Amino acid sequence: MKTLVLVEHDNKTMKDATLAVVTAASQLGEVHALVIGSGCASVGEQVAKVAGVATVHVADDAALEHQLAENAAPLIASLMDSHDAFLAPATTTGKNIAPRVAALLDVMQISDILSVESEDTFTRPIYAGNAIATVKSSDAKKVITVRGTAFDKAETEGGSAKIEGVTGAGESGLSSFVSEEIAKSERPELTSAKIIVSGGRALGSAEKFEEFITPLADKLGAGIGASRAAVDAGYVPNDYQVGQTGKIVAPEVYIAIGISGAIQHLAGMKDSKIIVAINKDEDAPIFQVADIGLVADLFNAVPELTSKV
Repeated sequence: MKTLVLVEHDNKTMKDATLAVVTAASQLGEVHALVIGSGCASVGEQVAKVAGVATVHVADDAALEHQLAENAAPLIASLMDSHDAFLAPATTTGKNIAPRVAALLDVMQISDILSVESEDTFTRPIYAGNAIATVKSSDAKKVITVRGTAFDKAETEGGSAKIEGVTGAGESGLSSFVSEEIAKSERPELTSAKIIVSGGRALGSAEKFEEFITPLADKLGAGIGASRAAVDAGYVPNDYQVGQTGKIVAPEVYIAIGISGAIQHLAGMKDSKIIVAINKDEDAPIFQVADIGLVADLFNAVPELTSKV
């Protein structure tokens, strides 16, 4: 069985989300990677070194510079003539491209898989992660998105894949790139941070969020997250949101401060290795998943914790 893995990148550097997908694909069969972009030869060279990758297909075309789904999907669909499964990370990019590929191939997409049981059987979360479904597909071609936190990352060294150029389908004319605003931060990316400090609506304001969450995160060298309620209240940008409708994370340590633990938030962080919760409500759902729980007023507990770190 030949698999085709979508490489997530910025035309210069491969992103970590790709490595978990390679691991998942290797459980299905021979792994081929696809780099779509413009001026992205260096990315192809990086992917060729990833352990487990046999071949790297590089589609270098000006029309693919921003990996617009409308331009990328026809190319991927054409490559599926010689591949049995297409796998993409369950990120914004992957979830944008994969459904279009599935539609072009007239198959049912299998989303957000947690494990590979066999060549045609997978597990995936349903009901915000409160149940795990086992899905068996009879489609000849598989289109799959992979939850990155559910698989180990493939090693970035040790591989020696061959690199082949492929021709893109060109400009579809269905969409165009206008602009992007990229938040720049010295903090680690949420999805790759080993420690995350998250704040909830209980903080009360953007100023309090900055006053209590940021110093602790600075001392720990941690990424900063937030509940949907905190984001909706305008305390922090959307980029900070952790949960089913935000980012799925699984750091070594997740510190939830003033977060009650709604189902949609738990779905995004309950795979964390150690969960620490600080909340004055002893009945808050967050304590049901926490490894360490402190029932206390965050405005007293967090400064004390920060001073002792």
